[in-house]
Parts: sequence; C-alpha cells; structure tokens
Amino acid sequence: MKCPYCSFDESKVVDSRPTDEGERIRRRRECLRCGKRFTTYEVIETVPTVVIKKDKSREAFDRNKLLNGLLRACEKRPVSLVTLEAVVDEIETMLQNSLDREVPSSLIGTYAMDKLRDIDEVAYVRFASVYREFKDINSFMDELSRIKSAKEKEASKE
Repeated sequence: MKCPYCSFDESKVVDSRPTDEGERIRRRRECLRCGKRFTTYEVIETVPTVVIKKDKSREAFDRNKLLNGLLRACEKRPVSLVTLEAVVDEIETMLQNSLDREVPSSLIGTYAMDKLRDIDEVAYVRFASVYREFKDINSFMDELSRIKSAKEKEASKE
C-alpha cells in the first residue's frame, strides 16, 4: 500500500478491525520509510448484477428501484419500511448468491411477489397487477381466485 505522505510502496499493518457489520475491514498502517500512520479500508469486490428487462435492454440492478416498487404496493398498508428493506436485502442476497450475473426482471418480480404474498395480500395484488400487466378484469379475477384457493388449501391443512 502506497504511503499518502511519502509515496513509499511498503507499509505494515498495525491494527485491523471489522466495520459496518463486517462489510469492510479498517486497517491502520505504518509506512516503513517515514513511519507515519494512515488508515485504509478493505471491501469485498462485488460483481454487479445486470437485469435483463422485458424489452431485452440491460441495466445494473438497483435496489432502490425495487424498494420504491414495494413501497408503492404497500402504500397505506400496515407494512413497515424495515420489513420492506429486509425483503430487498433478501432478494439482493439471492441474486448475488446465484451464479448468474445477468437475471431477467421477471425473476426479480417473482421473488418480490413471493415475499409480498406472505407479508400483505393487498400489497401482493397491487404489485402483481403492475408486474403481470393485467389486461382486463378477468385476468385480475383469475389471480384473486388463485390467491383465494391457495389460502383455502392452507387453511384446510391447519
């Protein structure tokens, strides 16, 4: 590591500790030439996930876009921001843990719908109506029927 004071290329690590819940490592270093100390931060290099949109265009995954979509679906619903941020964290982790660097937007939408279904049914239907682009009332009613039958099956198991 190059010293910021004298530009010498060698230093030794004096202290090392994690920061930001283990996301980064803070290192105190000492230059082997001038003896001055300086701080560096080490972070894991992440390969960005690229989203393939419906029109086949590509863009980098943006967690804020996903969070905003979830917020719109949960507007005036009893769902906390903390819950939605946790959902976005889970989805982002699933994307990063997959071996694919390019994922279709439909997969992200499916993940979001699966999470919303367990959190709030109204928010789920709102999100699904935008995500699935319901063309008419019949396609909307079909989705509601699927939710109702799934809920009835779940209730009969209990």
